[in-house]
Amino acid sequence: MKNIVSILALAMLPVFALAQYFDAGIMLGTSNYLGDLSKNTGTIYLRETKPAFGLLARYNFNDMLSARLGFNYASVSGRDANVKSDDFIRQRNLSFKSSILEFSLIGEVNLPGYQPYGLFRPFSPYLFGGVAFFKYNPRTRYQGNWVELQPLGTEGQGLSSDRKEYSLVSLAIPFGVGVKYALTDKITLGLELGARYTLTDYLDDVSGTYVSYPELLAGNGELAAALGNRTGELSGGEPVIVPTGTQRGDQTAKDWYFILGVTVTYNFIDNGLMGSRKRGGRKAGCYSAL
Repeated sequence: MKNIVSILALAMLPVFALAQYFDAGIMLGTSNYLGDLSKNTGTIYLRETKPAFGLLARYNFNDMLSARLGFNYASVSGRDANVKSDDFIRQRNLSFKSSILEFSLIGEVNLPGYQPYGLFRPFSPYLFGGVAFFKYNPRTRYQGNWVELQPLGTEGQGLSSDRKEYSLVSLAIPFGVGVKYALTDKITLGLELGARYTLTDYLDDVSGTYVSYPELLAGNGELAAALGNRTGELSGGEPVIVPTGTQRGDQTAKDWYFILGVTVTYNFIDNGLMGSRKRGGRKAGCYSAL
């Protein structure tokens, strides 16, 4: 039995060798965000759409399965002023923006299958999922300057054991859908929409509860107190003082970001078939004979 399995495995090696190939390229697209400053409702505010770009390298095990490494840059932002239907959020008056540097390992499942060699199967939708490691740094505009929020401790981080400083690196779970199309044996064009469920609720520097203005002023300084509660800026008056523990963010949901991108990749492995066939009637017969 073992000998039979070994013989079959050896017989299949040429087929798998022909199906395996490596491609790499670029991604150009846009990014957006979902979190406390977009009401955590699933509403995406198109005015907050920002540019995104990246690099990817993909190994295709066969027609159905691929794995890829990716490095992406994205930018996200949000403003309470965008939310028209919730007075609490609009009065909170917070805003942020952040750059994101993402490194990901992602698996793809091509349905019904993708084979660019000889343009045998030049088009395929696909599903993808994986894991990503990303770095971010929320900032806000205040008195004409961009201010980094995490070092300030706007929710009283560092003042007590239950208000710990959050990390600027986190994990995310990327998943989504895409389509790919072989323009030639060596050039593939793709379109992909991906969501990133992050394991942080501080992508926007908002998650928990307020610390009262006098307490935050004494503990973390004037700038932290000013940016911890910005309701008073709407009327141009004095800072609004609320009791420590008053709701500021939504701790029940993590933050998300999304990337919509066009990919262009180049196939680096030539198995002797590259450019040897055109999109014609012979392609299926030639491929099946391999």
